[in-house]
Amino acid sequence: MAAAAAACRLLRLAPRRLRNPRHSLFRTPLALSSGWRRYCAAAATPTGDAVGEFRRRIRVAEVKGGEDQGAAWVGKELTVRGWVRTCRAQRTVTFVEVNDGSCLSNMQCVLTPETEGYGQIDSINTGASVLVEGVVASSQGGKQKVELKVSKIIVIGESDPTSFPIQKKRASREFLRTVAHLRPRTNTFGAVARVRNALAYATHKFFQDSGFIWVSSPIITASDCEGAGEQFYVTTLLSNSAEGGCLVNSIPSKDGRVDWSQDFFCKPAFLTVSGQLNGETYASALSDIYTFGPTFRAENSNTSRHLAEFWMIEPELAFADLNDDMACASAYLQYVVKYILENCKEDMDFFDTWVEKGIIDRLNNVAEKNFVQMSYSDAIKLLIGSNKKFEFPVKWGLDLQSEHERYITEVAFGGSPVIIRDYPKEIKAFYMRQNDDGKTVAAMDLLVPRVGELIGGSQREERLDYLEARLDESNLNKDSYWWYLDLRRYGSVPHAGFGLGFERLVQFATGIDNIRDAIPFPRVPGSAEF
Repeated sequence: MAAAAAACRLLRLAPRRLRNPRHSLFRTPLALSSGWRRYCAAAATPTGDAVGEFRRRIRVAEVKGGEDQGAAWVGKELTVRGWVRTCRAQRTVTFVEVNDGSCLSNMQCVLTPETEGYGQIDSINTGASVLVEGVVASSQGGKQKVELKVSKIIVIGESDPTSFPIQKKRASREFLRTVAHLRPRTNTFGAVARVRNALAYATHKFFQDSGFIWVSSPIITASDCEGAGEQFYVTTLLSNSAEGGCLVNSIPSKDGRVDWSQDFFCKPAFLTVSGQLNGETYASALSDIYTFGPTFRAENSNTSRHLAEFWMIEPELAFADLNDDMACASAYLQYVVKYILENCKEDMDFFDTWVEKGIIDRLNNVAEKNFVQMSYSDAIKLLIGSNKKFEFPVKWGLDLQSEHERYITEVAFGGSPVIIRDYPKEIKAFYMRQNDDGKTVAAMDLLVPRVGELIGGSQREERLDYLEARLDESNLNKDSYWWYLDLRRYGSVPHAGFGLGFERLVQFATGIDNIRDAIPFPRVPGSAEF
């Protein structure tokens, strides 16, 4: 064996001419040597079994999700894999509610002492994972149309009932944030996850069907898209090699400042606050694109509306103006709202009953009503003329607050979505196109009931001289935006786009009042758990 292995190594290292049988140093060609074939050929061409065919598992949602609520499945065999919600043992029968995460409904599993595996009944506790096999039957109870008459049950993973933190009684959402790794097993957060998934799918479907191309924008950037300076640094200068973390005097400096030339990217780098600027580069070549990815804000806002890590949807439309932008935003929002109303009916009924009464009617209004548009100046006049006392002052030149936005859409326009356009340039980002009045920019915010601003967008400034002037006014280094300015030098076109915080959309669609409950693992000031 050792000699053969050595021969294999020699062959790999040998010059090409020695591998040719005509120049072989061996009298018998290696390929014909029985020992060589036994020890080397087998290793070079291993044999094995073929990979099995992937088969889609039948989920509870497919059984109970139809209009007949599972009646068509009566008499058919079914295997369910999931987690125990409840277990009720009676004298001759035991009812186990199993949820596999595919829908809100559990599968009621009926066990008798004749069921194979019934001896494990003491291990069938809330939170345990199980596999159950049986035949679907009409249910005698009024809560469901069908149930599973179990012939076999296997406890896959046990759960200690004395320490499992999620019991049958209702738990506060504040508490569930402390066990975010387990909260998807509750009705509320399972439903949020499914609606979030449906919104993401509908987002891709809308843009793909509309001819847009998905672009992956970078997470690490050297640019500040918003000009707000609220970004997380990305650096390798903070070494953790020393006990207790980095020593301050180990950070390289020059002239009293951090020497970024010694960092990984040789310059300051950040987690992105937006994929927009990068998206514009691809819109300048592919026409219509969209980005959908994570973004970050180092804003110390410990409120129910802010996250440090969140997802953004940012389409960019080439050869487009603000009117095109508003039309696209309106069509997108109505599309995704209709999608979840049609495809997440059970979950939406749950939200309508337990989270926000009337949410389905509110969403139907958004899906069916025409969107209204008005200028920022007219919105200010409307708010002042309302004679309503707001917490924040209303004055031309000040940004609209959530209370102003909600008054406009909920009260002034009776629940219709409203688009406010043409904002003062001083309160908007540098890249927005300046209007002819010299005071406003072609920006728009789409307002919806209960949330306020849901979408913010603008026509981008395609004129090089105007854009350079705005960078100077915003005290931003033009050298950092050299590539962004190049888009205006080489084949510039009118273009527009918008940004939508995905978690705010999830909030709007589910009625969840805290944005920390609209994302699987919230990142907020003082907490990066899980």
